Amino acid sequence: MLFREATTADIPQLQIIRHSVKENILSDPAKVTDELCALYLTERGKGWVCEVDGQVVGFSIVDLQDRNVWALFLLPEFEGQGIGKQLHGILLDWYFRQTKEPIWLGTDPGTRAEQFYRRQGWKAIGIHGRSEVKFEMRPEDWKAAKK
Repeated sequence: MLFREATTADIPQLQIIRHSVKENILSDPAKVTDELCALYLTERGKGWVCEVDGQVVGFSIVDLQDRNVWALFLLPEFEGQGIGKQLHGILLDWYFRQTKEPIWLGTDPGTRAEQFYRRQGWKAIGIHGRSEVKFEMRPEDWKAAKK
């Protein structure tokens, strides 16, 4: 496994991964354009990918402007191998080197993603949008969760 910074050349594979997920499915996939992905990778934040045998199998993207996790997704056949946890850690380590402001994310309730974030130390703080669970991570919580 190779973890590296994502580039705009990775966007076609990121789109394949994002559209392959079984949970947290986009209500309107047309809204997440290649141009929007490029904006998040190059201006609003940063992203990382995991490659296995030269294939991108997972990615994460953080948005510094809105202080949130914009994306963390894997190809379904690569779940349960620790890739998401590593991408998550890389993202949060980088984020908290940039700022000490809390970071948030939203995910569908009752999903494996919700349980994953709870296990990583995220605190549920309310509802985002119509029905997503809104989570927050503070720098001191991330420091404690890494121990």
